[in-house]
Amino acid sequence: MNLSSKFREIKFSTWIKFVFGVCVFFIFWSNFSVYYESKNFISNDLKNLPKVKTALLLGTSRNLKGGYPNAYFFNRINACVRLFESGKIEYVLISGDNGTTFYNEPEDMKQELILRGIPEDKIFLDYAGFDTYDSVIRAKKIFGQNTFIVVSQKFHNQRAVYIARRFGIEAYGYNATDVKKMNGVKTKFREYFACVKAYFEVKFNVSPKFLGETIEIN
Repeated sequence: MNLSSKFREIKFSTWIKFVFGVCVFFIFWSNFSVYYESKNFISNDLKNLPKVKTALLLGTSRNLKGGYPNAYFFNRINACVRLFESGKIEYVLISGDNGTTFYNEPEDMKQELILRGIPEDKIFLDYAGFDTYDSVIRAKKIFGQNTFIVVSQKFHNQRAVYIARRFGIEAYGYNATDVKKMNGVKTKFREYFACVKAYFEVKFNVSPKFLGETIEIN
């Protein structure tokens, strides 16, 4: 190997290390920002939450791919019912994915809430909440909610509240019971990169995939 080739190899290696370092920095910084800017507004305790008009219940699938019940789904339902029964909220806005005829997160959650005693006329559905960012922005722009309590697991609430407050929304988070042990490892790992995505979506004021006509919650 001549001197020129060796120099190019060292230069390439240095460039790779630099790019890797930048990526690690942004993963760390975005996750820290999400945590730090949301930590004072989320809680496991209903007593720490204000009374507001609406809860934003973030959607997830009722069942896992193998057909087993999804603990994330039922734990969020349980939390939402507790929140409603406490009198902290009057309405529930369920925001989730309805990407196909056979997959409808908001409708599945609605039916479960009705079975648990929440009146149908207190439930609103957002079928275009394809991700957390879209759900939060649409809650404001389509459903006119400038104050709400997000209902999901803690790691998810942190991201949702971060997005909301960056856009001037007075958002709080009520933490549903998390999924323990190995069941939640894959989801938690993805969350590191989801925070990076949220950070840049906020930074560049990305528009949701769909908007549409406003729907009044009253």
